[in-house]
Amino acid sequence: MAISKASAKWSGTLKEGSGTMKGASGYFDAPFTFVSRFEGGTQGTNPEELIGAAQAGCFSMFLAAQLTNAGHPPTSIETTATVHLGAGPAITKIELVTLATVPGADAQLFAEKVAFSKQNCPISKALASVPELTVDAKLA
Repeated sequence: MAISKASAKWSGTLKEGSGTMKGASGYFDAPFTFVSRFEGGTQGTNPEELIGAAQAGCFSMFLAAQLTNAGHPPTSIETTATVHLGAGPAITKIELVTLATVPGADAQLFAEKVAFSKQNCPISKALASVPELTVDAKLA
């Protein structure tokens, strides 16, 4: 199976320092700071944003595989993730909102594949310690 690598570098103190996170493939290289992580600053990313992207991407791909295997290949699946960072700090909740175009799929089949994908995509399994994962998925 595939092996993925990433790295991060932090310089300075927690509040005054700054860092970068990079994917080894070269397609991702972004700054992050205390402000971008804990205070909503927009001049950088944060680990939770990356977790949200990973969860949304993994869920969408896994759902596409499940629907295709059921004989209903999707035309598109768009998922957004909202990651809540609470006290501790700890990730307390991830909310996924999905809109899928799946020719010929009925609501029951779609709901079954969504529920299975929520529990079984690799990122969901890796994030099993997050207390709450919700999915609001709709057929277009």
